[in-house]
Formats: sequence, C-alpha cells, structure tokens
Amino acid sequence: MQKIDLICIGKLNAAYCAAGVAEYQKRLGAFCEFRIIELPEETISEKNASPAVIEKALEKEAKAILANVRKGAAIVALCVEGKLVSSEDLADCIAQRALSGAGDMAFVIGSSHGLSPQVKQAAAYKISLGRITLPHQLARLVLTEQLYRAFAINNHIKYHK
Repeated sequence: MQKIDLICIGKLNAAYCAAGVAEYQKRLGAFCEFRIIELPEETISEKNASPAVIEKALEKEAKAILANVRKGAAIVALCVEGKLVSSEDLADCIAQRALSGAGDMAFVIGSSHGLSPQVKQAAAYKISLGRITLPHQLARLVLTEQLYRAFAINNHIKYHK
C-alpha cells in the first residue's frame, strides 16, 4: 500500500480545520497509509526579524523535516513558486509514483515563513495550491481534501466531478 505523509510545521488548533482534516484522513485510509507529522515551528522572538534570523529558523525546521521523510519517499514541497496543478495532475502524479514501485510520498507544508531552500532542493516536486495566500491550517485542510480527491479520481469513485 502506498505511503503518503503530510509533514507540517506548526500545530493544527482551529477546530473547523481539525475536523475537516480528520475526516479526509479517515477517508484516505481506504487507499493509502496516510499519516500526519506535526513538527514545531521555530520561535522567532523578534517582531521584525532580519532575513538572517528567519533563515536560521528555516534551517532548523528543514533539518526536522528532512529527518522525518521516509527513506525513498518523494518530497513534494508546497511553495509559492511551485507549479500550479489541477486535481487531475495531482492524481496522475500520485498514480505514476505508485506504478513506478517507489510510491511513497511526503508532502511538506512549511511555517509562516515558508520552506528552507534545503527542503525545496530536496523536493522531487514543487507545487502550489494557487496564487492566493492560505493560512497554514487551511492549506493543510485543502491539501488533505485534494489528496482524497486524487485517490478518488484514480479509483474511479464518484467524488470528483
């Protein structure tokens, strides 16, 4: 069974997002081994932190992210410069990975400061959820829904219209 991880920086504390993520996480269990790994966001005490301070925090987060990627898993970084993909594109990407025999994937959502260049360089894919800015908790909900939608497309389930 394909293993899909969602590695996130920061806690999910909005009840409405948590409920939605839990629902899609449950649904995904029928198609893949899906787990969510929450890692702590590095604390930046300065209100207007310098780029160097932010970069140092992102480097610490990157080490934690990369340490939690399953061996052989393709990293999918969610970032603003990533490729805009449709639901069908995402479904195809997941299916191609599964067919290749190296199906494990790790989707990564960074902190409010984004992702370190180290994570982006390690990524096999860089995708964007759109040109709009989403709070990280909402991005997690949207991504889990899209992962479920991708598996529904690949399994010919009447969810995607």
